[in-house]
Amino acid sequence: MKSLGTVRRIDELGRIVLPIETRRRLNLEPKDPVEIFVEKDRVVIKKYEPACIFCGEMSDIVDFKDRKICKKCLADLQNQSL
Repeated sequence: MKSLGTVRRIDELGRIVLPIETRRRLNLEPKDPVEIFVEKDRVVIKKYEPACIFCGEMSDIVDFKDRKICKKCLADLQNQSL
């Protein structure tokens, strides 16, 4: 993990402002969703990219009953139900 040498304070509501350099590097635009993870003693913020709930594929994603699923897994499900 590379340190950018940036320190930010958490405000009273628990918010942190991400510097413009960080947002540009991660291609984050205003209102983009992000995911927050905890790994041991670290907080990781990642741009949210929806993935298939079955295989993890991130391309050809469709909504199926309020879930994200790729077209291949959807076809597999449809073939199994026949």
